[in-house]
Amino acid sequence: MAAFGLLLAGGAHAAPEEIQVYMDEMSDPGQFGLDVHNNYVATGDLVHDYPGQQQSLEQYRVTPEFAYGITKNLEFGLYMPLATLDRTGRFGIDGAKLRLKFIAPKNDGQDWFWGANFEIGAVDKKLDINPYNAELKGIIGRRMGPWTVAFNANVDFKVSGPQSAPAELDFDTKISYALTKTFAVGVETYNGAGSFNRFGNFGESDESTFLTIDKSIGHWDINFGVGSGYGSNPDHLIIKAIIGVPIDDPA
Repeated sequence: MAAFGLLLAGGAHAAPEEIQVYMDEMSDPGQFGLDVHNNYVATGDLVHDYPGQQQSLEQYRVTPEFAYGITKNLEFGLYMPLATLDRTGRFGIDGAKLRLKFIAPKNDGQDWFWGANFEIGAVDKKLDINPYNAELKGIIGRRMGPWTVAFNANVDFKVSGPQSAPAELDFDTKISYALTKTFAVGVETYNGAGSFNRFGNFGESDESTFLTIDKSIGHWDINFGVGSGYGSNPDHLIIKAIIGVPIDDPA
């Protein structure tokens, strides 16, 4: 993954419309799925990295993520539209992304999983000065009784845009404990590790930590979290929710 990122020699920040640690959930072959990503930055600092940048402070983002199961181990996804409601009350449609997710076959009784996800998309210049970006994500995790641990290693890189930027690496982690079959509490962390030419500059990278709950209600799933940004992240209090909508089985 590192060699791939260096070879492409681009740069991009983690997508703020999608605050999620990837695990082994997949749509069944021939079935559609829908997750609706929501997040809101309640408190933070105003920053201006480039002219025309949209501020994340008091901004609400909502993004439907459509999925389709190609096989038991391969899933196609579409994020569309990437929508925002900014602090002035202005609503915007800001882009779209495609993804392809692979989870390796598991043996009977196997409690760990691994896979990869590739995303590519375009966003409005007010969200990223380089509008065409991509991400390669490594996925690994394990379920041990009530405990679930998952880890993502992400290489983000520029595909096209006016500003030169090296590839960046970040790590996402989820640890959760199931209190019942349908309710779990946990912690999620999102940690930038810097660009490949300045690797290890955690204090100069976007960092955030969330306290989360995961709740199933019938065929609906909810991941809700309240978190705080630190390092170079200007967002202090962040609220996020991912709602899994059973569009193929709405019961």
